[in-house]
Amino acid sequence: MDIKLGKNDKRYIEGSDDVFSIMQRVLLRENKIDKEKEHFWIIGMNEAGYILYIELIALGSVKAVNIEPMNVYRVAVMKNATRVIAIHNHPSGRLVPSKADLDITDRLIQVGRILNIALVDHLIISTEAYESFRSMGIMDDLEKSLTYVPTYQVVEQIRKEEKKIAREKLALERDKTKLAKEAEKLAQIQAKALANALLDKGVDLKTIAKIMEITPKAVEKMINNTQ
Repeated sequence: MDIKLGKNDKRYIEGSDDVFSIMQRVLLRENKIDKEKEHFWIIGMNEAGYILYIELIALGSVKAVNIEPMNVYRVAVMKNATRVIAIHNHPSGRLVPSKADLDITDRLIQVGRILNIALVDHLIISTEAYESFRSMGIMDDLEKSLTYVPTYQVVEQIRKEEKKIAREKLALERDKTKLAKEAEKLAQIQAKALANALLDKGVDLKTIAKIMEITPKAVEKMINNTQ
């Protein structure tokens, strides 16, 4: 059922307060008929946050409401919404998410990804207050969930991570090799400078070799090396 906005309702969603401001009035209107039942709504928006529609997806019982992802996204696809927000009420006034609330949110996130429609947030509301899954950090956790991700996608993700780790490891090894070569070159330059400085002071090759713990022949080769 399509919900009509009032003339004083905002048409843009900038945050969860805007969502509650609109849906609180919707809930108060609908409570006149189904006061003790759970309602589940979806707000569909474009990328700019402009509200394209508000749809009552399902009307449940006192304790629960059954949701099918197909029904949630059907209107979103038809109206070209790229972002949606889920809202449902708890008639008891208790705003703590249930296991079923978390589960359906998880499912909606995954279905939305397939359709390229982002589930931005899920609000639990009463006539006086609300809780936002995004604000509570629940959305962040569920977006990492693999519960409803198809197996082939999980395997593909693991392979991508393995390739990424392999690339990073190879790059690290290359960096180590490069640093080692640069350190070796610097050590050679410093050793040559030391040998030349000792020669300038009149120190003979055997003594320089003893100081540097290399052979006299190596000292001579180092001094004559023009690289």
